[in-house]
Amino acid sequence: MSIEVGYLQGAASPGTSGRNSPALQVRPSGTSDVPHKALVAKRLSQCLSPSLSSGVHQKALEVYTYIFSFIGKEGLARDLPLYLPGLSPTLSYAALSIKPDLLSLYEKFVLVVDPVALRPALKAIILSLLPGLEEETSEEFERTHQLLNQLKEAIPKSETVGQGSIAASGDQYFWQCVFLATITCSSRRQGALAYLLRNLPSLAKPYDPKVFPTEFDGVIDDDISPAIEAVTSPEPGLLIRCFAAGLRDEQLLVQRGFLDLLVSHLPLHSPVLQRRVSGDDLGKLVAAAATVVARREMTLNRRLWVWFLGPEDASTTGQDTPASPERKKANGITRGVMEHNPTEYFEKFGLEPLVFSILNMLEKDTMKGIDKTRPFKICLSLMDRWQIGGLVVPQIFLPAMESVRQYQGDASTPDAFAEVLRSANVFFDGVESGLIWGQLTNSLLSCLGDQVLSSQTIHNRLDLVVFIVTKFNVRVEEMLLSHLPMLAASVIIMAQKITLLVSKSEDRTLLELLSKLFKFVSQVLDIIPEKALRTNASEKKVENSLESENQKFLAIMERFYVDNQGVLGSPNHSKFITVTGDILLLNAYQMVLCALRSETLPEYFEAESTVLDKLFHKLSAKEFLDSDAILNCVVQASVRCRTSTDGEVKFRDLVAIISSIEIFNTALFSTGLLYDQRLRTIIPQLLEGIWDHLSPSRPRNNVEAVRCVWRVHALSVDPQLVEGCITTFMLRDSPHLQTLYVEIENARRFATLWTHSNASPGSYGRRSSLARTSRKSSSRVAKEKDPFLLERPLLLLLDSLNDANSELYVFTSSWLQSLPNLQVIVDFLLRRLRTSLGAQDSRTTSISIKHVSFDRVDLQEALYCIETISNFARSSSSDEWSIFDDQVVFADQSLPGQHTDSEVLQATDRTQPDNNRNIKVQDYLIQACMTIFDEKLDSSTDDISRILRLRQAAVALLEQIMVESRFDVKIGAEIEAGTIVALSCSVKRPDILLQVPLMRIVLIWLKRRYEDTNLPSNFNHRRIMSGDSSRDTVRRSVSVEKVTKGMSTQIMLSPPPALLECLILGISSQGAHHVLDHWVHFLNDCLAFYPRGGFEILMPMVECFSRTIRRVFWTLQSEFENVNYSGSRPCEPVAIIVTLLNGFEQVLARAHDRLIQTETSTEAMRTPEQVQGFFGNMVSGVFTPELSKSRPPTANNRFTVLLCFKDAVKVCYEIWSWGDTTSASSFRNLASLGSFNHTSLRIRNRTRRILEHMFAAEALECLESLIELWATLRQRKSDQTKGSIIIDLLHVLDGSRPKNTMPAIFNALYSRTNPGALDPTRKSTLTSNLTEMVLAQFLVAYTQSLEDDAMDEIWTDCMTFLRDVLANPLPHRQILPKLLEFTSTLGEKVDNTSFGEQRKMRRELGDVFVRQLTATFTSKPLSFPAETYSLDYKDETPDTLSTEEDSMSDDVVIILAKILPKFSKVLAGADRVAAASSIVSTQLLVPTLRSRSFPRNVTRSTLDIMSALSRFQEASKTWRKDVGDALNDSRLFCRHSYRLAEAGWLPVLRQWVLLDKERLPEFLSRISSPTSAGIMFGVGASSARSEADRKTQLNLRRAILLVTAATNDSFVVNLTTIQEKIVDLLTATAASSPSSATRAEIYILIRALILKISPVHLASFWPIITAELHAAISSITSQTSHDTYNVHSILQACKLLDIALVIAPDEFQLREWLFISDTIDAVYRPQGWDSIALVDEVSEELDMKAGIIQSASNPVTNSIPSDQRNPLLTSETAAGVAKEDLVNRVLRPFFRQLSINAFESTYSMATSNWQACFDDLLVDLFDDSTLV
Repeated sequence: MSIEVGYLQGAASPGTSGRNSPALQVRPSGTSDVPHKALVAKRLSQCLSPSLSSGVHQKALEVYTYIFSFIGKEGLARDLPLYLPGLSPTLSYAALSIKPDLLSLYEKFVLVVDPVALRPALKAIILSLLPGLEEETSEEFERTHQLLNQLKEAIPKSETVGQGSIAASGDQYFWQCVFLATITCSSRRQGALAYLLRNLPSLAKPYDPKVFPTEFDGVIDDDISPAIEAVTSPEPGLLIRCFAAGLRDEQLLVQRGFLDLLVSHLPLHSPVLQRRVSGDDLGKLVAAAATVVARREMTLNRRLWVWFLGPEDASTTGQDTPASPERKKANGITRGVMEHNPTEYFEKFGLEPLVFSILNMLEKDTMKGIDKTRPFKICLSLMDRWQIGGLVVPQIFLPAMESVRQYQGDASTPDAFAEVLRSANVFFDGVESGLIWGQLTNSLLSCLGDQVLSSQTIHNRLDLVVFIVTKFNVRVEEMLLSHLPMLAASVIIMAQKITLLVSKSEDRTLLELLSKLFKFVSQVLDIIPEKALRTNASEKKVENSLESENQKFLAIMERFYVDNQGVLGSPNHSKFITVTGDILLLNAYQMVLCALRSETLPEYFEAESTVLDKLFHKLSAKEFLDSDAILNCVVQASVRCRTSTDGEVKFRDLVAIISSIEIFNTALFSTGLLYDQRLRTIIPQLLEGIWDHLSPSRPRNNVEAVRCVWRVHALSVDPQLVEGCITTFMLRDSPHLQTLYVEIENARRFATLWTHSNASPGSYGRRSSLARTSRKSSSRVAKEKDPFLLERPLLLLLDSLNDANSELYVFTSSWLQSLPNLQVIVDFLLRRLRTSLGAQDSRTTSISIKHVSFDRVDLQEALYCIETISNFARSSSSDEWSIFDDQVVFADQSLPGQHTDSEVLQATDRTQPDNNRNIKVQDYLIQACMTIFDEKLDSSTDDISRILRLRQAAVALLEQIMVESRFDVKIGAEIEAGTIVALSCSVKRPDILLQVPLMRIVLIWLKRRYEDTNLPSNFNHRRIMSGDSSRDTVRRSVSVEKVTKGMSTQIMLSPPPALLECLILGISSQGAHHVLDHWVHFLNDCLAFYPRGGFEILMPMVECFSRTIRRVFWTLQSEFENVNYSGSRPCEPVAIIVTLLNGFEQVLARAHDRLIQTETSTEAMRTPEQVQGFFGNMVSGVFTPELSKSRPPTANNRFTVLLCFKDAVKVCYEIWSWGDTTSASSFRNLASLGSFNHTSLRIRNRTRRILEHMFAAEALECLESLIELWATLRQRKSDQTKGSIIIDLLHVLDGSRPKNTMPAIFNALYSRTNPGALDPTRKSTLTSNLTEMVLAQFLVAYTQSLEDDAMDEIWTDCMTFLRDVLANPLPHRQILPKLLEFTSTLGEKVDNTSFGEQRKMRRELGDVFVRQLTATFTSKPLSFPAETYSLDYKDETPDTLSTEEDSMSDDVVIILAKILPKFSKVLAGADRVAAASSIVSTQLLVPTLRSRSFPRNVTRSTLDIMSALSRFQEASKTWRKDVGDALNDSRLFCRHSYRLAEAGWLPVLRQWVLLDKERLPEFLSRISSPTSAGIMFGVGASSARSEADRKTQLNLRRAILLVTAATNDSFVVNLTTIQEKIVDLLTATAASSPSSATRAEIYILIRALILKISPVHLASFWPIITAELHAAISSITSQTSHDTYNVHSILQACKLLDIALVIAPDEFQLREWLFISDTIDAVYRPQGWDSIALVDEVSEELDMKAGIIQSASNPVTNSIPSDQRNPLLTSETAAGVAKEDLVNRVLRPFFRQLSINAFESTYSMATSNWQACFDDLLVDLFDDSTLV
């Protein structure tokens, strides 16, 4: 016996088989068993390795023959699981000389084995013989074929009934195994096909229409042959999947063969397919067959057409193209009634499953674009045969389009959707247009059939139509001229029906649907050419009702699409062409009229009327329209609108009515619709409704309302009608109309009308209202002159200036001051005055005694004009006085439209002096006043009182003109407090009439008080401030003159404290908003009287302004955002905000000017230099040598001013960000878009100018305020995007160009890092709570936002700054990493430009960067505190940062990971790259890898750095060493590394392996062979063994990590070494060194090989794997103690088996029957049959131990249907389970379900989930808990 064992130990060598025979012959007599048969079988299997020669194979077969002969039939039946796996794969690679012997072995020994023993191995035997059938011309083909037939006969034919299921008989079981083999093993599918072609029984009789009924009755025929029963029992599912797998094979010949098999053996009319196969299975088969058309191979398509169209169509495949359906129909009468019709055949048997399968493809929930494009490609190919495509496409067209529409929102990337859309477009272009539009039209109209569908369904169908029209090519002449007009008409009819439903129930969804319908029709009308629409109204009137006309049209359309298939030129086509335009026009016209007649105009009326308008432009509609009915409807709508109480609805209806009038006027222009008296009646009603929406307190529709006024004016034939209406509206609320009393609200409305009419007159399609315009109408013969439209309303408003105690006066004066242009108003008043004074010669412009006839003077008119001009002048600002000073009137040019004056002036005496012809306004007024003072005027009339009034007015006017600079008013000190208190009370009440006079009194008193102290002041000092218009407004103010050198200072008396409280109250109170402009002027004048510049009141005033601006701004926001505002709304929020901003700016400007003056006056021993004022230019320059400046004693004042600047910057940003388009919210209503744009632009421009002025004065402090705000917004996740708005704001400010902003940022940084090295004038006051890190982050973000061309401006400053930092880097050590990113950004931008000396600049930048890199690590070395990385694994957060967090990080590792890919742009030259790489490696990677906290200190960024370094050839040496050190560190294999494995470590190691492929053999060489020599008992022996085990485990894991990281098949050349090492380690025992504890790592290594190496290279591994798996799993239930296999090793062995079943390599399929039941016995288990599969045996034994009786039917309990084949046993399954419970809680359920799960996965044709297997492998690889 010892001799036999000795022989068997060397069986692995080539000569092993030769030595086996004599060893086996020397066996004990009387025994027929083989000693060590498991080892013998293993060695024999290895001798049949494909890598060995055929001679070795021959000797091995001889040994097999000898063993089989002496163990006998019974012994072979018992030991078949040992010997058959070695023989099974041999036929696929055996030499020709070997195959006969191998087949003889099967014939002589295997086939005669007991059928019970053959049954479990039947699938493996079939797979082993199929390679012999791959070539029909080979010698062994017939013999192999005969062997398979004999094998089928060897299986018993009896049928046994199990518990609830029928077990398969011999033939049935054999066929099921053949089908399974075909499904699972693609490499042997060619042989399976050959066998099926010869042996598969035909499953159908020849098709005979006489025999086959129209529909199957569902009863199975009694005459089905036993052969067919054998193929389809116990169920035909595997048969269908066999064909499906063959049809999806990658080889063209296999696909062709299975198509031939389908045609010949399994035609569509087969009873098996039509009766016994389920609908889902038939769909799978048809889908698999249809996918062959994707190859575009004619040989495949021809066979597919034969299968789809029936056998008789085969005779026509070689002939000409089959006849069209029309020809078939025409010839059908002459042919036999029962003649085979391919179309009928396909429609009867193949249509339904084919449509079902395509619809399943379309509905498949997948994100992959290739899966979405497949059904379109299939359908496009099917359309090559009209018999198929003509029936399939109509049923799948709409679902296909819907699938594309849904994928638009689900696509992972835009490119994926674009790919699907391209395929869909190709399919769409191939479909007949009649079919397309017939389907779409029917889809829409069917929504309103007998059963009205839900609104959501209608919405979805309409969305699909819109999607098709917008995304597909519909601009084809056939579609544009025929189908699209018909579609539009059908949609109009659909809308007409829905309007009836809406009238009955106010369903919101129906209203939205109608709007969508009309918008779609409008969109279609835009692309339909005019010639596509015709009208037949000129030939006949429509006598029938609209409903009957619609029904007739729908009937014609149905016949056209159903009977004529949408073919152009058919009779129905000519019919609908003549009526489509009529239907569109009639329905749109009637719906508009119905809407006008309704109680309230619907929300969709605008879209509805737009459709009608477009139809009027394309069709002549005069014959259809009834002007009387139209006007009656408009009148009714106008009356209802007038009585409406809902403001928004009312305005919407007004716009709709005006639009409808314009539309009908376009169609009925020649009929004179506008001259109808009824239209004249409703115009005042429309204007009355519009008038309410001109209120400035609700600015939402102001711009739109002004547009409506001008539209109504254009519609009115009476040019004075609109003017009269506006005048009436202004007087509407007057108690007595004779008093001409105007309500303040009406005045505000008129001001809104005036402002927007002159803002952009071109936007309304009219000329300015300030001029008389002439309108030319195409329908009018005469040219009519428009009057001065707003003349009378303007005079009404100017009359209010006569009463200074009225609220209207306050409003009018403020309004006039806010106007940008007063020239027209002044000219108009002066012309009236000239006429009233009765000049004798109208040609003269001079008014003197000799030219005036006092008898002709109109005193009333003159008084009116003088008072009006006086009031006008009194209410004018200083800038408006320039009109009286400079404006020249009565020149040769005339006012537009004033033709009478123009004619008179043309006749003027040319001899008159020029000074008379170009007189100034103020001179003219002085002369007029002088004329009025003339005594002759007294004698001209007896009305002395009127003359006196006239003279009083003239005196007042003259006083205004000749006013002196000082007042002689003496105010007593006793009224000081009372005046201020009264002013405060007038604000609280509020009492607007008292506020302005009281302000004047206070100012007069203050001026007199300070005059008494001899304070040098100038009340008429003018200061230019930025205003709300395009010009700078000149404001009259009182300011303190600059304190000159040598002037004696005097004690300045402070105003009382109550004045400050009063000022704050007046600015902040809503009661003063109507005169807010006066309060701002009042504040500006009062500031001059505060000593020391008023710094003590600066903070309260700034706080007051900020609070008030924010409150008013919130009300403005709530108006446009439709937010309910509980408080009272300001009257004019926009004007109030602008006024407050003006005052805010004035306060800041005066404070800053005073600060500069006081600082200048206190400077000692300084050279005079330019003073930096508020509007001065900031002198930029960085670190240029200047004289040192001492800190001024006014530091507190400066601190106060800068804090105020900071508040102002925040307020301005809040307003600016509201109107920014990038932060625009979805609340904005498109109907109010014009008003919103006007409002936001106005206030944004104002804030921008304020910011520019502040930046010009204090650039550094303002910039720091914005940076602080930027940092605050970036910290909030909801406001992160708003941070970019601040940077955009900097780009638009004039004073913040990069050349100014960049030095300011550098100054801010130096002020915090090294302030001592900075000039005092450039230091920051540190009022902003900013750190140097935040500033550095902003510096990087700002630099990244700059244009590349800006580098020319900032290059010198940036390089100077970087050099200064490097000269002393220690103070900047915290921001050095960010400065690295800043430098790399500069390099990237410089690389994109071409300015300067590129080579020199790149070299300079590279040197700075290398020095920077060194300084970064020198000043702040890396540190890895142990406590930082002591988190529990479950508590660790993923090591991934968002892009936003990445950009804000100051970690040098994260920063380097971002900038390393840019090294080539920053570092010019290989030497710099090598130096930088060496620094990174030495200063970052080496400390990281050698740290005590490794690998927990390794982050994704660290690995990105390694990966980036691998791309630089200069860094190869250092980088490879660093990776090698990391891999050799035993701490690498831990759970923390797993988190970074796939995305971090594996890419790095993959690159490392590519550069050095000798690392794997090196790691394998470190593994020592197991040995027991020298091992002693005791503690020392155990420690030595544990150390050897740990080293072996680590080296194995390193090898596994390299295998998993490398690309597939990278280590094929090392497989022999790996196999030898595996075999060597498998000999280890529990007592060897290393011991068997390393078996788990061996199994993980084999799993890695299965996943990363192609199966063809692993053939020699499977005998080893099979034997080892058998031994490991058997040890679970073994009675003897197995120290070789611990629990962890067994778990890894089970995982290895699981992965082998999931991946299913071809070689393993020949062996899987040893472990599981791989046939239908897994589901249909015969009664009394016990599985010999190892897993089933172990499962039953474990269940018995646990007290569970396993059912014979083995029901599925945990199988979950899935498209992918996933592993059952994962690390998550075993997580948290104790070792002692692992077998019972994890492995026992795994064993119980393994066989059934494997069969179900095969049956579902699921694909292997390789990624799931790979992920679980990584988890086990980095599990440090399993290390010794």
